[in-house]
This record gives sequence, structure tokens and C-alpha cells, in this order.
Amino acid sequence: MRVKNPVVVITGASSGIGRATALRFAARGARLVLAARGAESLEDVARACRRRGAKAIAVPTDVTDVGGMEELAARAEQEFGRLDVWVNNAAVGAFGLLTEIPPKDFQRVLDVNISGYVNGARAALPRMRAQGSGVLINVASVVAEIPLPYSAAYSMSKAAVRALSISLRSELAREGVAGVDVCTVLPATIDTPFYQNAANYTGRRPMAMPPVYTAKRVAKAVARLVEHPRRELVAGGLAGRLLVLQHKLAPGAVEAATARQVDTRQLSPRRSATLTSGNLSQASQAVRKPSVGGGWHGRRRTAQRRIGTAAALAAAVVAVRKRLG
Repeated sequence: MRVKNPVVVITGASSGIGRATALRFAARGARLVLAARGAESLEDVARACRRRGAKAIAVPTDVTDVGGMEELAARAEQEFGRLDVWVNNAAVGAFGLLTEIPPKDFQRVLDVNISGYVNGARAALPRMRAQGSGVLINVASVVAEIPLPYSAAYSMSKAAVRALSISLRSELAREGVAGVDVCTVLPATIDTPFYQNAANYTGRRPMAMPPVYTAKRVAKAVARLVEHPRRELVAGGLAGRLLVLQHKLAPGAVEAATARQVDTRQLSPRRSATLTSGNLSQASQAVRKPSVGGGWHGRRRTAQRRIGTAAALAAAVVAVRKRLG
């Protein structure tokens, strides 16, 4: 897609990956329609985009509101005359065992992370079909491939997002629609405020499990998909891609190893955290000041450390292949 100054809608734009993606598109001259629940934090990122020379408007929206999502798409057309890119990114999470998370909170994760994306696709695709072009980008996660313990609702939702993209591509192909693409981004562990904002019923502090990468890397992947659409793209470094490959080769071994890592590296050892519903029913700005990063040190690795990580993971893949004969 080579539209100059594309019109881009981003949900979950106030913090984390959404905020990083908005700033990247702003630097490239996009016209932005930014959505999230918190009006104050949303206007803050819109101002930051304008300082970069972009046209940006903030439209407070709850992605579970079907009418609100339709109004979001209509607002993009009213302000800028078209809709070129829609990034489904808004997501929430809940840490805890299946039996520990209140049913209403479990359902809320599914409503936001699945129904929110469905509502976005319903609002965006008819407009893209009508103009004969557009890119719908669904931000999923590597946990769509390797679900994690203590994150059943989130893992389920990201697997569903992946399936949604496949179904939508099939529907477009069946209808013979050309020029409209549906892409999925699978971020690895990313340095965002997600862990501080999520609901938590473990009694332990959630942490970003290393290796951790910057949200800017995911934003770069999203922008790349607009110019060169592809079905799926793992974002956040070689570690994520190799983990997906390992899981395909030896799912049992990878799932067991990942479960052990979650218990030792994603949740703090001491039971000291307060049980909380996080940002499930309130905007993130009420939980924590919105930002791109979450303080998990998702910085660019030095060449030596990147090579070391790649070598270790490559060796693991070789070992798995030998085990499989």
C-alpha cells in the first residue's frame, strides 16, 4: 500500500504498543484517529503526534461498544475522507489460575480482546472494500502460539485474534476482494505498562519475562506491514521467532519449559501483591500514568548479547530436531 499520508485508526493508542505505533506513524506524516477509553491520556498522545507534524484527533472509545466503534470509523471518514489503515490493538489481561479469576473479569478480557477486534473489523472492512484498498492489522501475541499458565483468558484471546485474521482473509479471498489486506502481528515480550495495568489474582507481582524488547520494534513491524502486507509477522527479535519454531517442533517440551519460566521469571517469588481488577473496568490512566514503556528495560541489545541469545536458541532447535530423529 503506497498511499501518501494514510489515514490510520489505532485502538488502545494511549499507552504501550498503541502509543509507540501512533508516534511512529505521526513521524511519517500519517493522519491519525486515536482511540482508547481514557480521554486525558488519549489527548496527551494526540498532542505528541501533532508536535511531530501529524494531523491527529483523539476519539475516546470503548472497543466493546459496537456503536462506538462504528462512530470511530465514521469519524475517520468525516475528518479525512477515507480510511486506509486500522490497527486493532486495545487489549487487557488478567493474571491468575483459571479458578482464581472472577468469571466477570475473565469474560471482560475476552470481550475486549476478541469482541473488540471483531467490532473493529466490522467497522473497517466495509469501508476498505468500498474504496478498494486498505490494511487491517490485528495485534496478537506469541502466546497465540505458546499459551501461558496464569494467563488463560489472555492466551485464549490472542489465539482467537489469530484465527479471526485467517477467517477474514479467507472471506476476502472467497469474495474476490483485491487491494484489502488482513495482517497479524505476534509481539514477543514487550516493555509496556501491561503488567502493571493487568488484573492480578495471583498474590504475586507480574513481571515482563526476558528477553524483553521495546514497543518501538512492534510499531516498526506494524508500519512495515502497511507498506508490505503479509499474513503474519513475529515482532520483537529472534527469540520470539525461534520460540514459535521450537513449539511447532516439540510442543510438549516447550510448554513444560515455558510453564517453569513463568513461575520463576514472570511472577515474583513472594506473595505480596494486592489482588486487583486492574484496568479491566476503568481506563489505564486511572491505574498508572500512560506511557510507551513499563520500566522493564526493553532496550536494544548489544550485538554480542543478540548473537549469544540467537546461538542459544538455535542450539535448542537443533537439539529438538535431533530428538525427533
